[in-house]
Amino acid sequence: MNNESIELRWGTQTPIHFNDSAMGDLEYNVKGICKFKILNTNITEDLAKESLYNTIINCVNNVCSNSNITERLHLQAKLPGMIQDEAMKLQLTDFSIDAFLVTGVEFTESSLAVMKEFKEKRNTKVVQTDAGAQNGQTKCPKCGATDISPTSDGKLRCNYCRTVFDPVKVEGLDGDVTELKGNVIGSGAQDIDDSFDSVITLKCSSCGAEVVIDTSEVTHARCHWCRNTLSINQQIPNGSVPDVILPFFISKDDARAEIEKFVNSRKFYANPKFKAEFTTENINGVYFPYMVVDVNASCYFKGQGEHLTRRYTVKVNDHNHTYYDADVYDVTRKFDIAIDDLTIESSSNKLDKSKSDETTNVINAVMPFDLMNAVKWDANYLKGFSSEKRDLNVDQLKDYAEAQSRDVSRFAANDSLEFYDRGVAWETQNIDIKGQQWKAAYLPVWLYSYQEVKGEKKVLHYVAVNGRTKEVMGSVPIHMPKLLFVSFLFELLGVFAMLLVDFEFEIIFLAAGFVYYFIIYSRYRNKDARHRHELETRRMVSNLEQEDTFVRSNNRQSSSRMSGANNTSVDGLDAGIASLKDKLKM
Repeated sequence: MNNESIELRWGTQTPIHFNDSAMGDLEYNVKGICKFKILNTNITEDLAKESLYNTIINCVNNVCSNSNITERLHLQAKLPGMIQDEAMKLQLTDFSIDAFLVTGVEFTESSLAVMKEFKEKRNTKVVQTDAGAQNGQTKCPKCGATDISPTSDGKLRCNYCRTVFDPVKVEGLDGDVTELKGNVIGSGAQDIDDSFDSVITLKCSSCGAEVVIDTSEVTHARCHWCRNTLSINQQIPNGSVPDVILPFFISKDDARAEIEKFVNSRKFYANPKFKAEFTTENINGVYFPYMVVDVNASCYFKGQGEHLTRRYTVKVNDHNHTYYDADVYDVTRKFDIAIDDLTIESSSNKLDKSKSDETTNVINAVMPFDLMNAVKWDANYLKGFSSEKRDLNVDQLKDYAEAQSRDVSRFAANDSLEFYDRGVAWETQNIDIKGQQWKAAYLPVWLYSYQEVKGEKKVLHYVAVNGRTKEVMGSVPIHMPKLLFVSFLFELLGVFAMLLVDFEFEIIFLAAGFVYYFIIYSRYRNKDARHRHELETRRMVSNLEQEDTFVRSNNRQSSSRMSGANNTSVDGLDAGIASLKDKLKM
């Protein structure tokens, strides 16, 4: 450790000098010690506002006023200078805090959050998934040619000698999720550098020419001299090169057939203009950006559950009322869970399903993908297809992923709760994440789009087909006058039926028209369609410990479900998007 004097300054404040003498390394947990490290990092206005630096100043002031310094603080830092402008930017070229022990200082929640973030980044292992191909080239293993194209079954074919060969599998990100520790990310999932120029230059290894590629548009090009193929197979910090790619398996013809079948089954109430203009000739194969997350966690759930013991009907004033008797139990579940391939859109536009002018939820609804068949990124797979760069980083998606992980864990616990047929009200839902792994992926979707214009309002409708599984979902513009007219007829029929039929619940006939409208609208628009991540994500539960203790009987309940039951609730969508909007100020 260095024994040099360091200087800490905030704005125009008188600098504090602290001479570090021989002190032992200290490692403690927060409250008292926050252990974190920042190397070659710019702390911007946002972090400055989080009181990180103020916290450091307060700590040093506190320590310097205490005679027993060696027991209070072990601080090592090199601060070449501070920019004291109005933006409060702190440029720190090498700033490391090895240990922080201050007993008389209260850390704010925001300061702790910032320190935690830095600690996580320091402890994050980056797995290099770069293809490692010289000058970005993929070469035929037989003849060395670089003119490579994907086959229909996801392999690669040399267009010169026709040799077909297998793609490279990703190494380092395919281990046992149950053994996952700490934070692991693929190199393709690292933070996007907004300052990075999308225009890069590749040198042709065949003739030496330099070829310019705009990575915002394409990821491969031909040398204009020798026709050698150059591709972006090496990670660049603009989000255009992921860790893995899942090749298309479903052909364009098969996708067209699925889209036609979907739309034809909804033609009766479809907008006439849409029916006249509909054609599957313009469908596109698109690689959308996703983050694929593996989670190794320990879960602890505690609450109360109810088991139905009797259901009965009581007649009161000529009206029948149904009541329920139930036994109440204290319920505890403790288990380990491995969540495999939790998949989240990494495009802010596609992730936000609340937009009324786009039906992006139908793209989400065609998940899941068979990610076990994903291969290492190779730009050749993009030939004939379009792609979209991600614009979200791991830090921005972390809350979203953790919220969905809680959903997956909550539904995993339901496998041991069949006895509680009236539900379980969890009071405690603790999930301790032991390990988390992120990789950026391009996943294949066949997409048909149509823009509906209604006066000044425009709605972009999509019909999407999973490029691997044929799962299809879509939104079709509705001819509202026709639907409203038919719904009105059903309403009239319902009124007549109510007058003619002697039925205990004849009042339900009054809702006939509304029910019909809702059914048709839901079938055509599919606004609630989504990927059921809580059920469709692969997970494995182990070391299950369960405790069930009878508490009391709860009789004469008017509802078939217990009050406060939340074991089937899904929080990952609302909580996740709220967190993301807060971070992005959407």
